[in-house]
Amino acid sequence: MSYVNNIRMFVRVYELGSMSAAARDQRCSPAVASARISELEKHLGVRLFNRTTRSLQPTENGRIFYDGARRVLDTIDEAEAAVMDVTQNPRGTLFIAAPLGIGRRFIAPHVPAFKDLYPQIDLRLRLSDRVIDVTAEGLDIAFHLGHLEDSTLKVRLIADCPRILCAAPAYISRRGMPADGAALVQDRHDCLNLRFPGAKEFQWTLQTPEGPRRFEIAGPYESDDGDVLTGWALDGHGIVLKPIFEVAEHLKDGRLLPVATATPPLPTQLSVLSQHRRLKDPKVRLFTDYIVARIKADMAARMAGLPSLSTA
Repeated sequence: MSYVNNIRMFVRVYELGSMSAAARDQRCSPAVASARISELEKHLGVRLFNRTTRSLQPTENGRIFYDGARRVLDTIDEAEAAVMDVTQNPRGTLFIAAPLGIGRRFIAPHVPAFKDLYPQIDLRLRLSDRVIDVTAEGLDIAFHLGHLEDSTLKVRLIADCPRILCAAPAYISRRGMPADGAALVQDRHDCLNLRFPGAKEFQWTLQTPEGPRRFEIAGPYESDDGDVLTGWALDGHGIVLKPIFEVAEHLKDGRLLPVATATPPLPTQLSVLSQHRRLKDPKVRLFTDYIVARIKADMAARMAGLPSLSTA
């Protein structure tokens, strides 16, 4: 398997563009990653990467070899998946990504129970609110909150998610209750925004009688962690835009109140993404089915008993 491992390392270096990143991905040291690439280059008799102290770029031979190497690994993965499916003995490692809030609330709590059911499946869960490239990062499954643009990935819709603008009573007492999106801008309300590299929602798109409209909101606080924004809102520092399921408990107990209800936010969607070539892998299918059922049940429980809100 050493040659296959060398090929797998080459593919991850090529896709990630970094020896150290590929080493982390394959759970080895950069020295081991470099040695595997050197061994593969020696076997092929060509240089696969041009290396400098600051960059690593594939050579023309590297670009040619990548396409074939990717097909070889896909074929091996499919063959192994077919055997595991027949023997009903799924094994291996699942690489999963999810937004911070989704991962903390709906995925991480269920991982140990899944592991108990399938002890030969290991799980690597990465949580981040940044934009994820499923293919480049070698992920098996990624959970996505938001509307997807055209994608070559397999997309499975989990739930439509209404959203809400809300703030703490202390903030409303201090700054007043904004009736709509126009008031947010005109009265210079402190709006708490989720911003990170690659983020696109630098404005809030709200539903108006004339249709969806983008409002140029502003505020003194922003973060790349949605739960941090919720915490600031609870402490009275501003208005936050959230999927209702994320703040349902705070709406129920009155720690957050709906604001600008005349122009509610557009709803969003929670989906699970996977590469088409990974769909034959039984562990991908098993985990997806298992966790989707539990997300739906957990969301329903959070929303139960929530007072009727003006969100449409």
